[in-house]
Amino acid sequence: MDRTLVICKPDAVERGLVGEIVGRLERKGLRLVAGELRTIDAGTAARHYEEHQGKPFYDDLVAFITRSPSLVLVVEGPEDTYKVVRTLMGATNPRDAAPGTIRGDLGVLLTENLVHGSDSPESAAREIAIFFPDLEG
Repeated sequence: MDRTLVICKPDAVERGLVGEIVGRLERKGLRLVAGELRTIDAGTAARHYEEHQGKPFYDDLVAFITRSPSLVLVVEGPEDTYKVVRTLMGATNPRDAAPGTIRGDLGVLLTENLVHGSDSPESAAREIAIFFPDLEG
């Protein structure tokens, strides 16, 4: 089985969409392995978004992800589970996301696009270790 990280971002929690998002993951056949509702602190956000440090949008990204609770999840599924999750999420910009995807159906703003999903197996391993350091393989 393969694992990836999913974050239902503050806007998803604030809008009451977590159940819908988790339901879509589960209906697709993915299994929840770990989950925690938490307000992500600035240090954790900096580690998570380190590849964006120095970019013009970095401060806004950190301010958004730390503003209120997120539901942080590890999901498990077949090979390349990260691709399955990213397909379910839809394009980063909800205005470009296809109908039937999480962002296409539920999102409106690029800056508040409801979910994060790891973009590769390497990113998944790194991100899971940041949020769930005690999680066993």
